[in-house]
Amino acid sequence: MVPWRSSRTQGSSSGSTPGSMGPSSPPSDTSALSSGDDSGSDFEATLRPCGKRGRQQGPDQSHVRKCPRMTEPNGGCSSASTVSPEPNTLFEAIKSAKIAMETVVVDWLETYKRDRETGFLELINFIVCSCGCQGVVTPQMFRDLQNSEIIQQLTEQFKEDSSEYPLSLNTRPWRRFRDGFCELLTAVVQRCQYSIIYDEFLMGSLISFLISLTDSQVRAFRHTSTLAGRQHPWVAPLRHPMVGVPAPTSIVVVAMKVMSALVKVALGVSVQQENNLRQYEAERSKGPGRRATEKLEALMVKRRELREQQEEIENMMNAIFKGVFVHRYRDVVPDIRAICMEELGTWMKTYAASFLTDSYLKYIGWTLYDKQREVRLQCVKALQGLYGHRDTAANMELFTRRFKTRMVSMVLDKELSVAVEVVKLLTLMLENMGEALTDEDCQSVYPIVFVANRPLAAAAGIFLYRRLLDPQQGAGMDASYDRDNRAFFQVLLTFFIEIELHEHAAYLVDSLWDCAGPRLRDWETISALLLEESPAEGLGDQQEKALVEILAASVVQATEGQPPVGREPAKKPSSRERKAQMEERIRLTHCLIPALPKLLGKFSADADKAAPLLEVLCCFDLSIYCTGRLEKYLVLVLEQLEEVVQKHTEQTVLEAASRALHALCDPELALQRHGDRVRSRLADQLADKFNQEVTEMLQASSLDDEEAYSMAATLKRISILFNAHDLTRWQLFNPCTQLLQRAVDTGEVPPQVLVPTITCLYFHILWEVSSLPTTDVPEEQLQSLKTKVITTCSLSHSCLSDVDSGVREQVHRDLEGWEEMEPALMPGPSLCSQAFRVLSDLLLVLGPQLAEDGREELAPLVLRPDAELQSQLAAFLMDHVFYPTCNQEELLATENSESRIEELHQRRVLLAGFCKLIIYGVLELSAASDVFKHYTKFYSDYGDIIKETLSLTRQIDRQEWARTLLLSLQQLMTELLHQEGPNFRMTEAFPDIRDLARRFSLFFSLHKLRSRPLLVNIHKEGILFAFQKIPGSESELPPLNLPFLEVLSEFSPWVLGPDKALLLTYLDKVTQEQLGVLAPGDTGQWQSLVTYRNSLQPQDGGGTGASSRGAAPTPHPTKRRRLEAPPQAPDSSPRPSTHPSSPALTSTMLRGDPRPPQLSPRLLLSGSILSSPQQQLHDPAVQLGPPPEGVGRGGARGRAERRRGGRGGQGLPLGRL
Repeated sequence: MVPWRSSRTQGSSSGSTPGSMGPSSPPSDTSALSSGDDSGSDFEATLRPCGKRGRQQGPDQSHVRKCPRMTEPNGGCSSASTVSPEPNTLFEAIKSAKIAMETVVVDWLETYKRDRETGFLELINFIVCSCGCQGVVTPQMFRDLQNSEIIQQLTEQFKEDSSEYPLSLNTRPWRRFRDGFCELLTAVVQRCQYSIIYDEFLMGSLISFLISLTDSQVRAFRHTSTLAGRQHPWVAPLRHPMVGVPAPTSIVVVAMKVMSALVKVALGVSVQQENNLRQYEAERSKGPGRRATEKLEALMVKRRELREQQEEIENMMNAIFKGVFVHRYRDVVPDIRAICMEELGTWMKTYAASFLTDSYLKYIGWTLYDKQREVRLQCVKALQGLYGHRDTAANMELFTRRFKTRMVSMVLDKELSVAVEVVKLLTLMLENMGEALTDEDCQSVYPIVFVANRPLAAAAGIFLYRRLLDPQQGAGMDASYDRDNRAFFQVLLTFFIEIELHEHAAYLVDSLWDCAGPRLRDWETISALLLEESPAEGLGDQQEKALVEILAASVVQATEGQPPVGREPAKKPSSRERKAQMEERIRLTHCLIPALPKLLGKFSADADKAAPLLEVLCCFDLSIYCTGRLEKYLVLVLEQLEEVVQKHTEQTVLEAASRALHALCDPELALQRHGDRVRSRLADQLADKFNQEVTEMLQASSLDDEEAYSMAATLKRISILFNAHDLTRWQLFNPCTQLLQRAVDTGEVPPQVLVPTITCLYFHILWEVSSLPTTDVPEEQLQSLKTKVITTCSLSHSCLSDVDSGVREQVHRDLEGWEEMEPALMPGPSLCSQAFRVLSDLLLVLGPQLAEDGREELAPLVLRPDAELQSQLAAFLMDHVFYPTCNQEELLATENSESRIEELHQRRVLLAGFCKLIIYGVLELSAASDVFKHYTKFYSDYGDIIKETLSLTRQIDRQEWARTLLLSLQQLMTELLHQEGPNFRMTEAFPDIRDLARRFSLFFSLHKLRSRPLLVNIHKEGILFAFQKIPGSESELPPLNLPFLEVLSEFSPWVLGPDKALLLTYLDKVTQEQLGVLAPGDTGQWQSLVTYRNSLQPQDGGGTGASSRGAAPTPHPTKRRRLEAPPQAPDSSPRPSTHPSSPALTSTMLRGDPRPPQLSPRLLLSGSILSSPQQQLHDPAVQLGPPPEGVGRGGARGRAERRRGGRGGQGLPLGRL
């Protein structure tokens, strides 16, 4: 029989089959790699020539059938649609996974040897069944039909309602099946490599059938995420196999696996040819008397046989490559392109002699420009296998010259996983290709060590170490054997200083830790380099600073094992890793304890070097000072620490010294007395000096610059020490109070003095609160602490609210004169910002929860803010947080971006402090309107904070939360009316209010039944606000607040159908009561009313709500009857609103107006709980109709509606989101 038959369409031989596309436009200058034709011009001509296959004749020998494969009730020619097949033997064996693969293949080979048509059809039907098709290829179909006709009949056997497809299921049995599927194909080719694959039937027929499937126009075989989608985690989710996709992924995988198996067979034949040639040459080189002529002839016969086998295998591989790969490597489905690149890389590594040529490499080079992540990733991984060996890398010089620019640029790939693999690829090129990468190319990789992604930074660290930092330059010697790392640190310091890209050494150390960790842990060499005094061998000032930072970062990395702040957290260390960290901590402590006093003595005058050295002290195992009899070094370190505190006023060095002193004063430390002695001595000196300066200032009329500088420095040291140490016994509260009171009264105290003064008062109160006994608190102590709390809050309130006093003027006046005098003394936050922080923190610490959990005795200390304080806190947000200049564009456009980012961080801290007061019940929930109304305007700066506050406050009191949302919109509406007048609807700010309402409405979209009463109340109260009469307005004109109905229409899509009818009736009632009956011609002046009414109309045909942003169309006359609703119950009318007629404003311009009392004050911790949703539905204040069909119900109909994304009953589709 003749197995070859052409089933390809005419278009398939042109190189552009359906479903093929270029992944992206490859470079135009590809002439150097364009050798070889990939047009696919009748690739089957490369196989053995044959004519059209006729009816197959039975073989000469009698065949013994293994078993009846199928029943044919009609006899004769049976189509696939009339066959009732038995279970496929191969399919069941692979599915059960109970039979060894070798046994399955051997059994199939026996069947094939007895009857090759039966065995071949069993293999074909196994592939078809694995694709999810229920049809079977019968012997009659195989003999009489072309491949395209067979595929057409198989298509009819797909069940569109079937949900089970073997190669797409993700359960454990089917995952095993997918693995066995590929293993079976490979095993079949390997077992047949010596005879059967050359029988001119099996491989030819199989390849022809697979090529026909890959080029098929039939949709049934074009399901995407089957075998490849589950073998690779990066493939898209599953889709139904009847969905039309441009290429059959599973068949492509089968073809690629068969090709990979053939490549291995070809490699084996090539090895046999080399052995045969070597034997032949050895035999021929013998003398005439020793030469065996018969052996030479046998070797020649074997040589011709191997050459023929090689040619036939190459024909098979050529058929698959040109019939499948050339068309599928640019398929529109990314999964198929990725599979092709993965397998091509495997072929090149396996059989480099045939595939590692420019005619094949060009496909990988072109696909490096692909737009999909998984395709680029597979290309890079394929190149890693080629560049990873010197012998294969040597054959890629032309490819490297052509595509090196692209590979280097991919280190900045937007997909981090691709960038990581690219850096690893460049590292392999660096190791195996010598000078392939220039210095300019390497300069593109070096900065990657400072990125936030740790895997990418670690890969770049390895590249940097191999290229620049390794003194052995690839000699293979382990770093631990290099006893002198001076050269390493010299190069590292030069790189860190010259790159001028990042100031944090912690990122550089973390990037190099995996490859250069032993060198970075060479504490002896680092100490010796820092202590060198010789000008010739010593380090410069910049090098010393950089090396100190690297030392501190290495110590932290060795003892904690965590990446620096900003990088993703590392995994939890195992017990072995924790043990290694403890051992390293002990080792570095023994190494650095003798050197640290000398280092502090040398660099104590430089704050940039002293602060990191003090951080190193905090990482020591301090018990070694006692167990190692190293007490003298502890005394020396404490002396240097005391000197550092007395010398410096910088925030960073003082904070580091305070933390180090706190560690040395640990009560569990055996030598804790030394630390207590130094702390007491420092506190005595600072307290005496401060008391003396306060006395002089109170007696003098004013302070000169030198006196003010001295007092500010003293207070700054005290405030920073107060943060970690209890200094209450030095009685600093009264002097600080007198100083702050003098500033409030006269405004003569500089702001640099006032900021640390408020901080000292705050820490004094916190230390006293923490020292209170749990029970039986003395009354005198409680009253004294309460007096201090009231005094501190009063003074802070004065600093916060006294806007026009001389204090603010003196602040700005002193700031101008102090900028050049001492930058280190310039306070981070301003006076009012620090006062706001102190107030918000004290209100939170001394909130209602203080007197709970058996601490009722502390009830007198609970702070409850009055209306004036709440108004001042809200006004502070308007002045210092929500002001127009703080937007992202201006922040990025400013020259000093770091200061602007720090300023934004400070404002975020202030906003978070205010939001915590609301969440923890200190402030009323209605106070959140001052924050919620800025949600959209300042979304880029504070969107995450406000959104989290919205979510948390909703869990507290849903009804009050909904009223707060409405209050936010009403406040914005009133502000806009005061600013723009009656025509504010045409301004640019009005659409912003509607957009804010739309965002608020999304919080009601998920739980419609639970949000049902909330939405109804929002609409009813909003209607009353819209028709509210304003004194002085003309009665003939529409109400000034009427455009608020357009804002209210944004909530209409989430209102259920019966509630819309109720709201329409209520709207007509309010309209008649307030305005009377409108004539039809008057609707043109009431555009907002028309828009809102349309948004409440029942939806026909699944349309969306009418709350469009443009002008609403005039309603159709026939729809006027919809305004009439059935009679309502007597209690269906809404209760009179108890909310103020005009919402309270807290903006700066209206701050002087009295704030109306807020309704329904609720404290989070007071135990006030809202009634359940079931109780809300029976609230007589709101009569709600039954839920529409399909909303909030289970069953098949509800699930079907949710799957379609359509509406249930009268509800609107979720597609409006």
